[in-house]
Amino acid sequence: MGGAIVLELMRELFQQLMGEPFWLVVWIFWLAFMNTASVLFVRHAEGQRVLAAWLASLATLALLYGEFGYTRILGLAHLIWWTPLVIWLFRRRATFGEAGFGGWARLLMLSNAASLVVDAVDVVRYAFGDRAP
Repeated sequence: MGGAIVLELMRELFQQLMGEPFWLVVWIFWLAFMNTASVLFVRHAEGQRVLAAWLASLATLALLYGEFGYTRILGLAHLIWWTPLVIWLFRRRATFGEAGFGGWARLLMLSNAASLVVDAVDVVRYAFGDRAP
């Protein structure tokens, strides 16, 4: 799948997301902000891995959206990439320190972990036939 197609799929998905309740849009923007902030910490291994997982999850999200549309299966993109990331971050949390990096890393880990709970529920619901957005 070419880059232009992925960008078009992401644009369509973004339009779908904007139709969601306000609280959900805020949550999605929060996750996007926190994960994108990894570019500020690319000198740290954590920043590099978060950025890689974030980009991989976006590409996977576009592929899933192209195949299945705006359905609960989209949570699979986060489950694939963020589950190992959150586990790895959790194991390294003692090394984060207290400065800006440490605060970001802890908050990102908690935010992504919370998202994984919702994503897991959505994927299970999809597996049991719930094809709603």
